[in-house]
Amino acid sequence: MSVRITKPKTHRGKRMLAKREPKIIELSKKALMLRGATASATSLQFVKDLHAIKRTQSTYFGQKHPFNPFEDVKPIEELTQKYDLSLFAFCSHNKKRANNVILGRIFDQQLLDMIEFGVEQFKSLTEIKNSKVMEGTKPCLIFSGDVWHQNEEYSKCKSLLIDFFRGESVEQVRLAGFEHALSFTAADGKIFLRSYKILMTKSGTKTPHIELEEIGPSADLVIRRTKLASADLFKRACRTPSAAKPKKVKNMSKDVFGSKLGRIHMPRQDYRKLQVKRGRALRTEKTPKKSKISK
Repeated sequence: MSVRITKPKTHRGKRMLAKREPKIIELSKKALMLRGATASATSLQFVKDLHAIKRTQSTYFGQKHPFNPFEDVKPIEELTQKYDLSLFAFCSHNKKRANNVILGRIFDQQLLDMIEFGVEQFKSLTEIKNSKVMEGTKPCLIFSGDVWHQNEEYSKCKSLLIDFFRGESVEQVRLAGFEHALSFTAADGKIFLRSYKILMTKSGTKTPHIELEEIGPSADLVIRRTKLASADLFKRACRTPSAAKPKKVKNMSKDVFGSKLGRIHMPRQDYRKLQVKRGRALRTEKTPKKSKISK
């Protein structure tokens, strides 16, 4: 069966296709926030708070969507392809899985992985009456607990959470730019999500005194169902193109501390011709000239 390919006829269509083409250095990932057909107030408000945190990099659809990603992921793949998005959040609620939230990733227009969470002890942004951070602020992500490295499921969950909340990739940051901190603590079979505002006060030294003020959202997340990517698919998704890899510079290397080390090639030197100050013991004595004896 042949697939018909229609070329764009307008400049706007060409720009749109060029924007969606694969890039050597990808742009920041954007998320799609969806409401299920039977979403509870808790799960719906949790997704709305996620949208508030990622407002500049997310799209929220408030209408009800009568499907479940674990039963049929095709509608999710079609919506993310249509709006050029690579992350999604879906909220639902039923008697068996109350206050349900699904977070997932899309790679190459197909599902990469997704994890289902149960939301417990939830406090929204509006319930915590403190001053909030500015929209679009890049958060500082903190992961506490040994289980993040000991369990493969939690390791993939950590990768998903980093992709979801990391924001734009930057090369340099300034100290005053650290305003928002997201803490994920894994303990007792739960993930404790806490959001803080970083306050810097004078300490009498160059390093300011740091205080954390909780601003919300706050929730205890319980991992329920998971659909993780295969080893081959995950390796293909994490592959770095050769054009994006830094080119190796000749005679340059780095030590364990990250310091640059350079090697200089010089011709063999004759140390006897070096113009240096020598001691008396190293000086060559001049032979005295023979004087002519007059007869």
